Amino acid sequence: MPTQPTDDELELIRQSGVALRVGRLSLSAGTGSYRVKSSMARVARAIGVDRHEAHVTLTEITTTSHRGASFRTEVAEVRSVGINADRLAELERLAGTLAASPRRATVEQVSAELDRIERKPPLYPDVVNALWAAVACAAFAFLNHGGPVEMGGAFVAAWLGQLTRRLLLHRGFNQFGVTMLAAAVACLAYLGLVSVLHGLGATEVRHAAGYVSAVLFLVPGFPLVTGGLDLAKLDFSAGVARLTYALMILTSAALAVWGVSIAVGLSPDPAAGPALGPEVQLALRTVASFVGVLGFALMFNSPWRMALGAAAVGMVANTGRLYLADTGVAAQAAAAGAALLVGLLAAVIAPRLGVPRITVSVPAVVIMVPGVAAYRAVFHLSNGDTTQALAYGVQAGLVVVALAVGLAVARMLTDREWAFEH
Repeated sequence: MPTQPTDDELELIRQSGVALRVGRLSLSAGTGSYRVKSSMARVARAIGVDRHEAHVTLTEITTTSHRGASFRTEVAEVRSVGINADRLAELERLAGTLAASPRRATVEQVSAELDRIERKPPLYPDVVNALWAAVACAAFAFLNHGGPVEMGGAFVAAWLGQLTRRLLLHRGFNQFGVTMLAAAVACLAYLGLVSVLHGLGATEVRHAAGYVSAVLFLVPGFPLVTGGLDLAKLDFSAGVARLTYALMILTSAALAVWGVSIAVGLSPDPAAGPALGPEVQLALRTVASFVGVLGFALMFNSPWRMALGAAAVGMVANTGRLYLADTGVAAQAAAAGAALLVGLLAAVIAPRLGVPRITVSVPAVVIMVPGVAAYRAVFHLSNGDTTQALAYGVQAGLVVVALAVGLAVARMLTDREWAFEH
């Protein structure tokens, strides 16, 4: 005859379930493995669990909660992979409040808060979320040497592409298929708009350079950066899974760009860009960097206060990175220095805003992810131009590694838990 669990064992089951729910919500909001484990452990301790251990990958969580001689092991799967900065901030605030409270929280109290956080709708409807993507990609178009035509085309195309992606993902369609479709919609919309402008005589170029900028909203910056940080914490299963996911998303989008390019006879080669004086260029780069980071932060469902903090940090760091690159500094060295600056500034600004550091640092770094180089690598690889593909691919890979290294060093300098292994 099976024995009935005692009251203490039943309570441990309930406590373990609440801690696991915190992890599921954190993981589905896009944070790294380290932060998921930390949030679960703090909440578990606050409700009476003696020790909490977890193994976290991109889509799975295995936890064990200990209290006295009893323990409870549970496994959960998280299939929805996305970014929700507002939810991350809410969960971090909850975990911090519970950890700082001298009184032990009850399972009912924490469950009620988690219900509220989970039911909270996105801050911006799909149409507005797509608008933030459009703003970011228009800024990207300028930073990639585009002019007014490229910026306008990227704005309209990115809005349509992101709106398509949001509507289909909310209906449960396959994420990789949706990524390819959204990229194709954005490219075709860009080319259609530029063709109309050409027909009206507004531009002499039928297919102005810059259509790659219209799909940069699909660059998986969050998983690329958090995957690198997971590896820095020696969490290889989460880091490798996250980077693999990011690579698959990037490849899906790049293949769609390649398909459209072949169909209409385009090549995503670098553009010369408009001729601007050094002072004007610096000023416009500063504005574009601020607007680009702001757009990405709002697209990640950040509240305005959080988004403005990230935009200020990204503006300073990205403008400095571009200046260093212009003076001949290697792209990866400039990226590492800029990411280090982002991490240090985020360590100062995020606590004052009352938000997790990752919600400030990652949007500020996403604008530095070399999405254009990655797309060009896949384009030339698909065309059989291995040498050119390898050149762009190595360039993109080195910059991504440099960004992760810069952020990791900043965390080691400002966070004791990162500086020492436990």
